[in-house]
Amino acid sequence: MSGKINLLPHREERRKRARTHFAVLGGMTAALGIVIVAAVWFVYQQRIGAQDDRNKFMKSEIAKLDKEIDEIKEVKDKIAALLARKQVIETLQADRVQTVYLLDELVRQMPEGVFLKSVKQRGAGVELVGYAQSNARVSTLMRNIESSPWLANPNLVEIKAATLGKMRISEFNLKLALKRPTAGDSKDSAKAPAKPAPAKKG
Repeated sequence: MSGKINLLPHREERRKRARTHFAVLGGMTAALGIVIVAAVWFVYQQRIGAQDDRNKFMKSEIAKLDKEIDEIKEVKDKIAALLARKQVIETLQADRVQTVYLLDELVRQMPEGVFLKSVKQRGAGVELVGYAQSNARVSTLMRNIESSPWLANPNLVEIKAATLGKMRISEFNLKLALKRPTAGDSKDSAKAPAKPAPAKKG
């Protein structure tokens, strides 16, 4: 007669061990997954933090550059204002010197027998009113003006007969322009003696 073996406890024990093993394995897997997720999250947080730091640094540097650009613009504006003032001062000084050259050049180019009554200057324009012994001497004055390094564009507005004392003379109104000669022309003009041009008898 064969004996009977009850395997139920053994099977139940094996199932229990399998469930325990599965639970432990599942827990370890879950823990490993949590660790991996936490590690990934930590890495990305580190990267995000580093990128935020770089962004803040870039923003601060951009702000510094913007401030420096504003300062450069302010300096450029000041330089432009100073250059404009310098230009105005140079223009005023040139105009003062130009008046001296005008009077000196009129003396140089005035032919014999011509006398000025008035000289008016408005910017680069000059108006002469005077007397001449004849119309030919007014023509000589205009030719002298055309050859001058400082004077140009003579334009006879009016010429008429007049009496000065007991003399019959010509009264004229002449307009001309001032010009800025080259350095060579101005030196030659300064060195040249003040010689009146020969007048034609008329």
